[in-house]
Amino acid sequence: MANASIQKIAVIGSGVMGGQIAAYLTNAGVNVLLLDIVPEGATDRNVLAKSSIEKWSKADPSPFMHEKNVDLITFGNLDDDFGKLKDVDWIIEVIIEKLQLKSDLYKRIDAIRKPGSVVSSNTSTIPLAKLIEGQSDQFARDMMITHFFNPLRNMRLLELVTGPKTRKDAVEFISDFCDRRLGKGVVPCKDTPGFIANRLGMFFMQSAINATLDIGISVTDADAICGKPMGIPGTAAFGLIDLIGLDLFPLIAKSLMSTLPADDVFSQTYREPPLFQKMIGEGYTGRKGKGGFYRMNKTAEGKVKEAINLQTGEYSPSRKVKLPTLEAAGKNLRTLCDTKDDVGNFAWRVLSQTLCYSAALVPQIADDIVAVDAAMRLGYNWQYGPFQLIDRVGVDWLIVRLMAEGSPIPEFLQKARGKSFYRENEGQAEYLTVKGEYAPIPRAEGVLVLSDIKRVSAPIIKNDAASLWDIGDGVVCLEFHTKMNAIGTDTFSMIKRTISTIGSDMRRDGGKWLGLVIYNEADNFSAGADLNVFLSAVKASSWDSIEDLLKLGGESYRALRFAPFPTVAAPAGLALGGGCEVVLHSSAVQAYAETYIGLVEVGVGLVPAWGGCAQMLARANVARQQFGSQVPPANQAFETIGMTKKSKSAKEAIDLQYLRPTDGISMNRDRLLYDAKQRVIDLAKGYTPPEPKQLAWSGAVGIAALELALEGMKQMSKLSPHDLTACRALETVLCGGEGDPVGFISEEKVMEAERREFMRLIKTPETIARIESMLSTGKRLNN
Repeated sequence: MANASIQKIAVIGSGVMGGQIAAYLTNAGVNVLLLDIVPEGATDRNVLAKSSIEKWSKADPSPFMHEKNVDLITFGNLDDDFGKLKDVDWIIEVIIEKLQLKSDLYKRIDAIRKPGSVVSSNTSTIPLAKLIEGQSDQFARDMMITHFFNPLRNMRLLELVTGPKTRKDAVEFISDFCDRRLGKGVVPCKDTPGFIANRLGMFFMQSAINATLDIGISVTDADAICGKPMGIPGTAAFGLIDLIGLDLFPLIAKSLMSTLPADDVFSQTYREPPLFQKMIGEGYTGRKGKGGFYRMNKTAEGKVKEAINLQTGEYSPSRKVKLPTLEAAGKNLRTLCDTKDDVGNFAWRVLSQTLCYSAALVPQIADDIVAVDAAMRLGYNWQYGPFQLIDRVGVDWLIVRLMAEGSPIPEFLQKARGKSFYRENEGQAEYLTVKGEYAPIPRAEGVLVLSDIKRVSAPIIKNDAASLWDIGDGVVCLEFHTKMNAIGTDTFSMIKRTISTIGSDMRRDGGKWLGLVIYNEADNFSAGADLNVFLSAVKASSWDSIEDLLKLGGESYRALRFAPFPTVAAPAGLALGGGCEVVLHSSAVQAYAETYIGLVEVGVGLVPAWGGCAQMLARANVARQQFGSQVPPANQAFETIGMTKKSKSAKEAIDLQYLRPTDGISMNRDRLLYDAKQRVIDLAKGYTPPEPKQLAWSGAVGIAALELALEGMKQMSKLSPHDLTACRALETVLCGGEGDPVGFISEEKVMEAERREFMRLIKTPETIARIESMLSTGKRLNN
């Protein structure tokens, strides 16, 4: 490829997807040029691009992983700034889905772009073959489809569509950039209508609509049946259409059908009931309108969620779904589908139609089932792709059911008779090819999958909370595996055993262990301490056991911090409370970009008590010494911990000092373990553990300064009475309390203060009420 790297990207079109793509691209650290048309009568000719980015910068979550990323965007318009495209490495077209408009735009782009630049479209419906019709041969070689999914930070899928003329080096270059720099799961797709995810997703939703109307069940029941039991998000079908927009759904469907073969099952399945047209006409287009299949209605008692009756068109309160058939089936899809009632009939109809449609489209839409399943997991957040779902119910069971009702059986499904679509063979994960043979599931270079390692080996040591795995090259991985990876006594036991094992045991090949990665494949690294343990001890008045647990945690984390080998935490998702303290005590961190870190103990009426306060105080002191921060260390730590600040990205965690500027960030979740392992290997060369820090307590003077900060916090937010109590306990931890020394003190002294204040707070009725509320509702009690 002519370009050694991508320095600048242009996005043409600043609508919902264009503006969001432009914002998200800045997370790769590249400059972005955002262009749109000049609205008639506009005084600011760049108003469309500017207003789009202004909206996205205020969104929560924002596609910007850091607020400063907005500075990487240059605004422009297609009249005055088109010439700037000559300096761009990659041009992404995100305009309205009208082929002629795109074609005309491409001719303008081709006349000015620099040699070797890549052009791509974010189209979701128009085939690449149509897009390059009438364009130059060079344009066709440089053109592809890069289909992003909304919202970009939540949906990792990027469908990459290329054609026979597309340059191979351009495909590899863009694929690598989107994988490593943007963190996308790049799935190669055939140049067919709707590609993979929308083709199957639209069919699934339409099947659910038809079955709901024909069987006569409610939309709430329908979503409950075809949602979580099938491993599909709770929005399921009707909730997802509300999110997409009921007005957009028929437009997407009709655009899809216009390019599908006449005999395609989707065209035969599509319906547009009169009620839907009436809803659109009255503004009930989904979440962006007055509501859709669901709406929030203001009543005297407050806002009430309501659902529409598809037979009458009337809304009524949306009840919590309790269906005996669902409860009896549990997670067993086969049992659910075999039940002879409306619930079972609905589940069978939607599931069987979706799975058969998927099986009938391979290899038409993709070369293999791995791509299809990945597309549905990454683009629609399905827990299982369609072929994984077939394996869950059983290939032969599905075929027998289809034969019994006289339904056609896709050829590929027939080839799998007596088999499964996925299998393990001598420790190797394999998939069924379209030839009916098995092949290894490919892993990209730089991707290390813990489940692959677990498939072929046994843990070095383990208990109920965690396991230690050999991940190769002298590096071990400590995997937490409790519910939400909550931390308790068994977790600390494994941390201490792990450090002892690495320090004393030899590897199987006779070499020494180099170091440790702390990582798991769950959605969340760790949600923090197991509050159930504390609540049980409180109710039993077992205060000594609580204090023992605090001491054990502190000892374990200090052992981690001062281990004679490097320890690298590799968090993803939530790393809260005790999970954050694991991160704070590690030698280094390799965090997934979508990591949300915070010391949130004040929210439950406590203070961090496993060394979190000491480490934040130390980091604030380093920031003052090395980077010239004007904020006193105690004030910096107090504001972060007292306000229970949680980062919205790994990049933001650096600002909050949960991560250090030297810590690494992996954009792609699939590459996190490999990157963390390499970090251990690099650190192991001549590694020496850190020296204990001397921290400073400023006593009454410091507390007076924090009281001023607390007054500011009270004005910024509504601090409850018990928030003030917890924050004042935090003051004494960070500055020293009555009888404590003033001046330089050890980390252990601060940790003693943490335990003292924690024990005082946990005995208060207000803290106990907060813990009970968090465990029962998942919400913070503002008492």
